[in-house]
Amino acid sequence: MKKYLLLTTAATLLCTTLSAYSDADMDGVADSVDKCPNTPLTDLVDINGCTKKTIKISNTTTKSHYDVIIGANYAGSNYSSLNQTDTYSGSLQADYYYGNFSLQAATSYYKTDGENYSEDGLNDSFVGAAYNIKPTNNFVIRIGAGAILPTYDTTLNNNKTDYTGSLNLSYTVGKVNLFGGYIYTMINDTDTVDNNVSYTYHDTNAYSAGLGYYFTNNLYMSAAYNQSDSIYKAIDGASVKDIETASLYGYYAIDKNHFLNFSYAYGLSDSASDHAASIKLGFYF
Repeated sequence: MKKYLLLTTAATLLCTTLSAYSDADMDGVADSVDKCPNTPLTDLVDINGCTKKTIKISNTTTKSHYDVIIGANYAGSNYSSLNQTDTYSGSLQADYYYGNFSLQAATSYYKTDGENYSEDGLNDSFVGAAYNIKPTNNFVIRIGAGAILPTYDTTLNNNKTDYTGSLNLSYTVGKVNLFGGYIYTMINDTDTVDNNVSYTYHDTNAYSAGLGYYFTNNLYMSAAYNQSDSIYKAIDGASVKDIETASLYGYYAIDKNHFLNFSYAYGLSDSASDHAASIKLGFYF
């Protein structure tokens, strides 16, 4: 089994999800069942996570690897002030890992349809970096920072780069995984008026907490509660409610190079999408 790292993706948005799957030494064997933790990144391991062979490239070992993840996503909303809208998107994510350090770049293309309304184009894109700290074999701290690039075309004067900082925690006991996270986003957009409606922006805070379970070496699932501020402090003078969702997440290792992750989120607040779902296929090399 070759080494790969499960990401996450998880808000379903780039700046709100956290990776619940815990595989700190990135050997494809979950920490909860890994009998040989902290194996080198260049090792091929067996089903127990123990070294079978060390790979050498040009007579040297390497700590680096890559993965590419493609996804299909859906979000549906029926706000009291709007007609039913359906948004479909395709996403692309690329990652580079070196030891406990990682780099990420992601973007997506969307199409939204509603009654007498249709729109398509690029969503905002994301680039970021993260570092994993492991105080114990069961406890992982992930610190990250990133930039949200304004590739989404909008008339609401929010075409500026925003910045994020994140802290995610994961603790595994047996087959049970407890996790939580916090993300702060610095919104650099300027308040504006569009079609006689005023929009006021502010920095946002997002929180997540959940519980996961390793059913097998290849299958992990979790449930979480997520809460985030809207980037709009007020619309036409009226404050905007926090975005609250309940979500389900799953990970399945297909083979040594391919994996799937899938998610579903149910909106708990009027400001959240009623339903959102995604399925993503990852390839490690």
